[in-house]
Amino acid sequence: MYCPRCGSSQEEELRFCKLCGANLSAVRQVIDTRETEEKFDWGKTWVAEMFMSDQEAERRKLEMERRLGITPEMKRYREIKAGVITASVGIGAAIFLFFFMQGLILSDNVSTGAAEILSRVWMAGVIPLFVGIALIINGLIVSRKLVEIANRNQQKAVNFPEGAADPQSLPPANTTEFIPSNFSVTEETTKHLGNRVQKR
Repeated sequence: MYCPRCGSSQEEELRFCKLCGANLSAVRQVIDTRETEEKFDWGKTWVAEMFMSDQEAERRKLEMERRLGITPEMKRYREIKAGVITASVGIGAAIFLFFFMQGLILSDNVSTGAAEILSRVWMAGVIPLFVGIALIINGLIVSRKLVEIANRNQQKAVNFPEGAADPQSLPPANTTEFIPSNFSVTEETTKHLGNRVQKR
């Protein structure tokens, strides 16, 4: 057997390591009683996610975004950025297709019917252009409202924590606060004893 602490080879009947003094009998006991089979947890697989409700999936998604620090404002900027990129790709594709197809048409190797079709192929670049414009508009107008709502809800959560029934109610007691009193509990408690002694 090898000692887990120092790595030296030891005889099987020894209870303690000759070099470092490690308890080898305890190591043997752990090895002998260790469970060989781990129970398989289906909850940690993709199967569990398949049967997850939409609300639970949305809650997990929001929790993951919160942990990653993805805010609604960040999503809005990403959407606007994606819109600008998509619109730019659309414009670039339209320009490239226009000049490329014009070059094919001017080469005189194309029939008149094919030239009519090729002269309009550049319009394929309009599709990503409009998608990009839609993303920009959505980011500037619609997502701005969503960011405002998220900020409002976050502000409410900070100002009015969960569990509080009424904003007009008293705050919970601060038990860490020490308020000094103006009198002592033992103050003037023995005053009446002096009077009794005198009466006797």
